[in-house]
Amino acid sequence: MHNTLLILASGADGEAVGPTLWGMEPYQVVSVAMLVLILVMLWKKVPGMITGGLDAKIAAIREQLDEAKKLRAEAEALRNEYAAKIANAEKDASAMLDNAQKEADAIVVKAEEDSKVMVARRKQMAEDKIAAAERDAVDEVRAAAASAATIAAQELIAKKHDASADGKLADQVIAGI
Repeated sequence: MHNTLLILASGADGEAVGPTLWGMEPYQVVSVAMLVLILVMLWKKVPGMITGGLDAKIAAIREQLDEAKKLRAEAEALRNEYAAKIANAEKDASAMLDNAQKEADAIVVKAEEDSKVMVARRKQMAEDKIAAAERDAVDEVRAAAASAATIAAQELIAKKHDASADGKLADQVIAGI
């Protein structure tokens, strides 16, 4: 098959025949085509368009980078702001906790003082009740003793005084009036 191609590509005298255009060899055709392409590109200002497009892309990328820098700066500012808020919140929470502890301690101290006062008051009330009960008991004993003395005196008087002694006593009282 390789031989067949050589036969087809060779002319009548056995010399190789290649494609030609206006009598130019293929490499010359390619060179002329490249030269025409370069001239058309320069005439239509394609390199300027390409560099302009690249410059526009570069500018867009720079804008995006600048915007990203601004967003990063804003994000860092927000982060710092929230970090400060968190620190302030922690300080406030610590202060609240300290105040709550102080208030709790004050409530405990006041409760202890109040309980001491209440215990003293209840002790005094109990002592007063005991003293009143003692007075009542003493009064009952005195009343019982007076009653017993009265009964004993009546019995003694009844034994020692008879009707004649009562008459004498009555006469003395009348004479004294």
